[in-house]
Amino acid sequence: MCGIAGFIDFNKRADLNVLQRMTNVLEHRGPNDAGYEVFEDQAALVGFGQRRLSIQDLSSSGHQPMHFNHLSILFNGEVYNFKEIRKKLEQLGYAFHSGTDTEVLIKGYDAWGMKVLDQCIGMFAFAIYDRRERKVILCRDRAGVKPLYYYRDSNTLLFGSELKSLCEFPGFRRDIDVSSMSLFLQFSYIPGPYTIYKDTHKLRPGYYITLDLANNSLQETCYWNVLDLYRQPLTTMPEHEIINQTDLLLQSAYKYRMVADVPVGVFLSGGYDSASVAAILQSGAGSRIKTFSIGYKEQQWDESAEARKIARHLGTDHNEWIVGPEDAKGVLDLLPEIYDEPFADNSTVPTTLVSKLASQQVKVALSGDGGDEIFAGYNKFNQSLSYTSRFPRGVQSMLSHAMGLVNPAYIPYFNKQYNFTSRYEKMKLIWASGQSPRALKYIAQYLTESEVQHYMGQTAAAYKTNFDLNGELNGVNDELNRLLAVDYKTFLVDNNLVKVDRATMSVGIEGREPMLDHRIVEFMAKVPASLKTKNGINKYILKQVVHRYIPPALMDRPKRPFIAPLQVWFREELKEKMQYYLSADRLEKTGLLHGQNINKLLQRYLAGEKVSHQKLWNILVFQLWYNRWIEKL
Repeated sequence: MCGIAGFIDFNKRADLNVLQRMTNVLEHRGPNDAGYEVFEDQAALVGFGQRRLSIQDLSSSGHQPMHFNHLSILFNGEVYNFKEIRKKLEQLGYAFHSGTDTEVLIKGYDAWGMKVLDQCIGMFAFAIYDRRERKVILCRDRAGVKPLYYYRDSNTLLFGSELKSLCEFPGFRRDIDVSSMSLFLQFSYIPGPYTIYKDTHKLRPGYYITLDLANNSLQETCYWNVLDLYRQPLTTMPEHEIINQTDLLLQSAYKYRMVADVPVGVFLSGGYDSASVAAILQSGAGSRIKTFSIGYKEQQWDESAEARKIARHLGTDHNEWIVGPEDAKGVLDLLPEIYDEPFADNSTVPTTLVSKLASQQVKVALSGDGGDEIFAGYNKFNQSLSYTSRFPRGVQSMLSHAMGLVNPAYIPYFNKQYNFTSRYEKMKLIWASGQSPRALKYIAQYLTESEVQHYMGQTAAAYKTNFDLNGELNGVNDELNRLLAVDYKTFLVDNNLVKVDRATMSVGIEGREPMLDHRIVEFMAKVPASLKTKNGINKYILKQVVHRYIPPALMDRPKRPFIAPLQVWFREELKEKMQYYLSADRLEKTGLLHGQNINKLLQRYLAGEKVSHQKLWNILVFQLWYNRWIEKL
């Protein structure tokens, strides 16, 4: 696990000092070692830098960049089955000098090219410089667990595990992409492949790009796409066999994620996803595994008691931290540094705090991320299906037309209802489209597009996102599985995985998401919706597996999101910070936000009116980011 950064400079102006700056801003991702090398191709300078967090083979043998013959590699992540791949390579005559998966990957590439990816079970982002072929390859894992950003202009390709690396390159322009900002305000994150900066992209999960140094051309290749899985025929396997197979796959995936030469623990929230990880691992462990939970003094948001009961039943070595607004204040100031583009998921604060708690005892922490997307746990899937199936298509069109004739903002009764105007606009758009993925998109919006225009004071061009995949899914699989495919390519990769990666790496520990083992995804994609949600029970298959390890009485309760009680804190302990950053003057200084309109929203919120705190949280996070990365240049 580490942070990687580099450049391909056709102007040949960059040097080792530039590379060191790009790399060293990632020290939090890799505090144990550092490596920097600049190679000279006849057309360009190639800079490769790495900060290492030692997880496998803690010796100096794991130093990067690592070389083999004409190849050099930077690697961030884990190939969990590297020992099996190593045996195959040894049979081909390869010798090994370390116990690292990095050495296996570079020699696997030498043997099989990019087909080596077909054999890898893991999470990764890597860069390979092939001097013989005169090309540089950047690659990202199937799910996108590990991040990789890149910037491209006519004479330069920059890459890094985080955007802050790119910002260290001379001449990199921090020009805000207004369309990306619009997407952020809508969803609280920026969907890939876009970023907050122009000409800067997230490398898409399951893709690699190849830069040909001879002619300065860039080619993008997809080697794995979750949509292909959801286009396959559904399985006819009986229910009990599906449950058994799921159990076996979870056992394999979870045990692979325990491979490490350092202590490993589990984040335990009390829900089915993280409970499944803790339960399966503890059932086969010879000693008590370490589990970690965050709780709140505000009981409405606190799940620590449930997590504690599960930990006691399983017999884990459980650790918890009951946090309050004073703890959140400290994290709030760090968020722009940890998440170096605007990112406003409501659980960034508790995820950062539980990572801090775990870092005191372990170097690797497993989470249950991906369970809701793979096993159909979110209520938003039910809502999407309900909205688009409630009336015949013709009736929906008529209702949408009728709603377009009424502006709820001018009706006093509607204005008193919580977030009613937004919900009204969303419903109008859902019925106009009649598509469940579109319904999912509108449900996911915290600010509608018209609200964004109102608060930005300008019309932002709309980018196409993976919410717009319905045309690629029509006629294939059932409606629920279509929604799972879309959510996998949007909320999972660009929200949940970003949240966990940055939070864990900010305190120098490695976060692992065992539910995103591609074998689980590939199997569950073929399971029909009738077994994912059965008799009104979401996540039915996973729950049947978990009940083999934990009694239903300990688990069956209403689902609660893993979020912080910000709506309470913003009106009390964090009120002053909110008022400072959302003052009309500070908002107007950005040249991107309509200060007066936003300040009116804030005053309504502080007066106790029924205003969604997430709207203000999104704007506050942008302001905090802007202050750190633009204003203080």
